[in-house]
Amino acid sequence: MYKNKTTSGKNNLCGNKLSILRKQLTPKVSQRAFADKLQLKGIDLDKNAIQRIECGKRFVTDIELKAFAQILNTTADELLSGE
Repeated sequence: MYKNKTTSGKNNLCGNKLSILRKQLTPKVSQRAFADKLQLKGIDLDKNAIQRIECGKRFVTDIELKAFAQILNTTADELLSGE
């Protein structure tokens, strides 16, 4: 049987860590500003998608994860260790 959710029922492993690291950026980056940065990298997400990812309601693709890591100056492994 496939398990597409975490043990806590979330649809991704990186949402919580993404939220923490995004808020630690200097200057502080809003979800809307983060979505704008992603669009400059060719990732078409809006503020609502970022919000759903951070609360664990949306799946994350590997392409999106790579872009998150680049913008946050971290690694995909670091983002995935957020659970």
